Amino acid sequence: MGEFDLIERFFKRPARRNALGVGDDCALLAPAAGMQLAVSSDMLVEGRHFLPAVDPARLGHKALAVNLSDLAACGAQPLAFTLALSLPQADEAWLAPFARGLFALAEAHECELVGGDTTRGPLNICITVFGEVPAGQALLRSGARAGDDLYVSGSLGDARLALEVSRGALSVPADALERARARLDLPTPRVALGQALRGLATACIDVSDGLLGDLRHVLRASAVGAAIDAGACLALMDCAVQLDPDTRLEWVLAGGDDYELLFTAAADRRQQVEAAARAAGTRVTRIGRIEAAPGLRLFDATGHRIARQFASFDHFA
Repeated sequence: MGEFDLIERFFKRPARRNALGVGDDCALLAPAAGMQLAVSSDMLVEGRHFLPAVDPARLGHKALAVNLSDLAACGAQPLAFTLALSLPQADEAWLAPFARGLFALAEAHECELVGGDTTRGPLNICITVFGEVPAGQALLRSGARAGDDLYVSGSLGDARLALEVSRGALSVPADALERARARLDLPTPRVALGQALRGLATACIDVSDGLLGDLRHVLRASAVGAAIDAGACLALMDCAVQLDPDTRLEWVLAGGDDYELLFTAAADRRQQVEAAARAAGTRVTRIGRIEAAPGLRLFDATGHRIARQFASFDHFA
């Protein structure tokens, strides 16, 4: 099976938003009047972002999900994406489930594949996603203000639990492992929540490298600081397994691969935030507040400062 046969068989779909369909040198997209394009790229590399034995259907889902999570953090509606795929070989038994997982999520969000590239080499998946957002309404990292509440969606730390089990660092019951693996392999991009937060959240980012590390990006962009309630954070981990509190806190604050939304909103808009979360079908938890003094401060349930440092994921650290 050649390169173009591979594209035709597994990745060519009827054109909807794309004026041309897959096959020309460029895709042509026309955003609606009064809208801005939101564009983001992510790369998944075998051995770095996923294990060689991962289910290819789950990998197809995750490859697109991590990009849709960026659109969610911007408050954008998904439109289309491109796929650049490096493969050791054209393995039909791998390609069929990969494409199935990819397109299942794409169709759920009406996000169309409009182009890309394939080549032979180590397994590497790069997706660029396009979305649209009303002009001037995109959620940014730079709008957090002193006095704002700090929220996170969904759960944190469960993906790290699955990773540690796969590394042989611990053992957990099968049902707990499956729930944790679903969080690692099948993250849910919070697209509906991101759109519901437009005009409500003052700043937003998706949590991919760890809550504290990603929060620091918001604090830097907004020139503010934050106080975090460690007790509220401990409750964010869904999997009911026995872990010492220090490990649980580390995985929640710096575990990575969570793909939830971390956002800020004015304290007097708590009811609207709760309503937006209900409308999006997503749980949100208030975990702290934004402060004028620079820096990130972590407090325990008794109000005492936690001195421990937590390092989030960095590819080149």
